[in-house]
Amino acid sequence: MLDLKRIQEDKEHIAELLARKGYKADFDPILKADSERRAIIAEVESYKAERNKVSAEIPALKKAGKPVDEIFAKMRALGEKIAELDEKAKALETQVFDMLAVMPNIPDEDLLAGEKENNAVVKVYGKMPEFDFKAQNHVDICTKLGLIDYQRGTKLSGGGFWLYRGDGARLEWALLNFFISEHLKDGYEFILPPHQLGYNCGFGAGQFPKFSDEVYWLDVDSDRKKNRFMLPTAETALVNMYAGEIIDESKLPMKFFAYTPCYRKEAGSYRAEERGMIRGHQFNKVEMVQYAHPDKSKQAFEELVGKACSLMDKLGLHFRLSKLAAGDCSASMARTYDIEVYIPSMGIYKEVSSVSNANDYQARRNNTKFRDAKTGKTAYVHTLNGSGLATSRVFPAIIEQYQNADGSVNIPEVLQPFMGGQKILK
Repeated sequence: MLDLKRIQEDKEHIAELLARKGYKADFDPILKADSERRAIIAEVESYKAERNKVSAEIPALKKAGKPVDEIFAKMRALGEKIAELDEKAKALETQVFDMLAVMPNIPDEDLLAGEKENNAVVKVYGKMPEFDFKAQNHVDICTKLGLIDYQRGTKLSGGGFWLYRGDGARLEWALLNFFISEHLKDGYEFILPPHQLGYNCGFGAGQFPKFSDEVYWLDVDSDRKKNRFMLPTAETALVNMYAGEIIDESKLPMKFFAYTPCYRKEAGSYRAEERGMIRGHQFNKVEMVQYAHPDKSKQAFEELVGKACSLMDKLGLHFRLSKLAAGDCSASMARTYDIEVYIPSMGIYKEVSSVSNANDYQARRNNTKFRDAKTGKTAYVHTLNGSGLATSRVFPAIIEQYQNADGSVNIPEVLQPFMGGQKILK
């Protein structure tokens, strides 16, 4: 949610920043409705003052034995007028809220306009894998080694699903345990949230109303605002944990991570770059979230980027860090860095983590504030998130980057303790 006061003070500049996201902002209807609302509130206050003045005259008139029926009638008329104007003010307030609710977040000043074409590689990690044999793709390797059963996954649930089997299931679980152990070392609190969330969570995270058709609804109630949906990412739950609350400043930053499957309406395609596990309806992810003081927001972002990169680095994978242009950031985010792993068979990099800062956009939507210890005043927190990590692309990258000439796959050293000491998949 955008700050109405900021729009009132600097609407031209905010419109220019939103244009970098490809969004054409028209603030005039919002400002007009808010101006009307404030005028009505001023009128209500004048009527209330008049009603109070008239009410104060009643005891003296009664004491003097004078009639008060006319004054009571006037007070009733004033009360009806106040109630009528209050309803108009509330309707305008809702109108302003609804118009602001569909607008994307303002991108940070340093972001370039445009989309993927203006993304910039910040740093490349590790050595590009080279093979002195004909390398295989992860789908063939996983099938031959019995790690993933694509056929039976499709049999059970249709396209975009798969089964982990045997050592494949163990490797997936090892990845998740490795991520969890690293986040615990870093002092993040482990959360296992519900997988079914209410509409308010999607709204608070900034995914609704615009993207409400991209999640799986349970259809318990025909009214979506009374319904539940399957979480598309743990971020949707974590950034709403303190909705409507005021956090003590001393508790900031608050650091959480959660493991969940993620459920999304994005089917795999027949393109080579979407084969196997690269894109699916359900995948596992460990997600990091921070509630930060606005003054420490940039520091929190750099920390999350560092943690996601550290996980990839410890896995020994070749990857890169990219800064997204404004138009490639999601609607809710002010800035995003993608961690992209190299998939040798595709010859391209695929995102395994997005680290993003929403600034106060999500906190305004779900009303999450902190109280300043010195002034006692409240302000909105900043919320940040980062995948740490999504396994559905890390897994294929490990299979391809660690493959051997005989079709076996070496297990990254950091995962071996979680595999009972096993060093190779064969």
